[in-house]
Amino acid sequence: MKKRNALEGIKILELGNLVAAPFAGKIFAEFGAEVIKVEEPTNGDPLRNWRVMHNDTSVWWYVQSRNKKSITVNMRNPEGQRIIRQLVEKVDVVLENFKPGTLEKWGLGLEDLRKINPSIIMTRVSGYGQTGPYRHKPGFGSVAEAIGGLRYLTGYPDLPPVRVGIAIGDLVAGLYAVIGTLLALRARDEDNEKNGQLVDVALYESVFSLLEGILPEYDLTGIVRERTGSTLPGIAPSNTYKCADDNQIVIGGNGDKIFQRLMTAIGREDIAYDPEYSTNQGRADNVEFIDQIIEDWTMQYPSKEAQRILDEVSVPVGQIYGIKEIVEDEQYKAREMLQEIELPDGKKVLVPGVVPKLSVTPGEINWSGPSLGEHNEEIYTEFMNFSFDKFKKLKEQGVI
Repeated sequence: MKKRNALEGIKILELGNLVAAPFAGKIFAEFGAEVIKVEEPTNGDPLRNWRVMHNDTSVWWYVQSRNKKSITVNMRNPEGQRIIRQLVEKVDVVLENFKPGTLEKWGLGLEDLRKINPSIIMTRVSGYGQTGPYRHKPGFGSVAEAIGGLRYLTGYPDLPPVRVGIAIGDLVAGLYAVIGTLLALRARDEDNEKNGQLVDVALYESVFSLLEGILPEYDLTGIVRERTGSTLPGIAPSNTYKCADDNQIVIGGNGDKIFQRLMTAIGREDIAYDPEYSTNQGRADNVEFIDQIIEDWTMQYPSKEAQRILDEVSVPVGQIYGIKEIVEDEQYKAREMLQEIELPDGKKVLVPGVVPKLSVTPGEINWSGPSLGEHNEEIYTEFMNFSFDKFKKLKEQGVI
């Protein structure tokens, strides 16, 4: 029996560049949606030229754009705008991350598209959302991490805030774009008139949504959660500990029973069952003392040996991995999270596998990121039924 794809039959027109919206498009494409990525004809998505390059193309591109079809359209050109409107007639979702007002300027805003296709779902990712006093400000993920409250918490208390080592603001917003779009598709399916809707994702709100109980903590008590380095504020013990081989491991011993097992495993039964440390609050009040006891123990062992001892008594523990350790890890391999693909020149390279895992309709990698305009002929002559002469003329005019 042929394997089904979870999003088979869903057509998505991706108008975004760089990270947030295209990251969402990647996930849709992995699960079977037909994602038609629109790029500017000359240079395409700037991500093609970011970071480490292979044969003049970013290797990140091959991850971010897998399973997508690339077409080129000059959306500043009236004829290009006409092509986008024709495409909108045939798709379920428009996914974009332009600065608010840009698409409206080109006659491609939400109300313009609704007139063409009332069932269209328009998923818009921007720095501050489509409303509010900041809506017109340019917004990058790094700024969203700052104004969303995440940067304030990242790092050590005696040093300036630092960034997470990836574009976390953009990536979280991309996940919300996926969630919101799927919710909107579900709502449209249940609507007798099959009306679409707007999915409005703001980068700063996506970041802000991750801040746990920080807002009510402040509102009720005036407490401002501060940077705490590698510790987990108010939850103990949970920290990073040095080992004899200069590696570091993270130990989460903050459950009451887990703490007892941890202390017993490191030879501190006296603390394991001491009433003073039997609850999280008691441990949090003495966190520095407990952390020092744990690190005195971990410094006696290489990291793998310390992990083995704690694994045997079911204490959550793991070494801090760099990419080298990830590539060598058996769990990553067993879960197919290190998948080999072939680049256009035949070079084989590892890329991250598909997340999440579905038992009946799993996602898959069918091809790596396309070359610029690779699917022009297919989309224009087959999907849109343009004559070959019209297709050729559009190329000559620089519209596509």
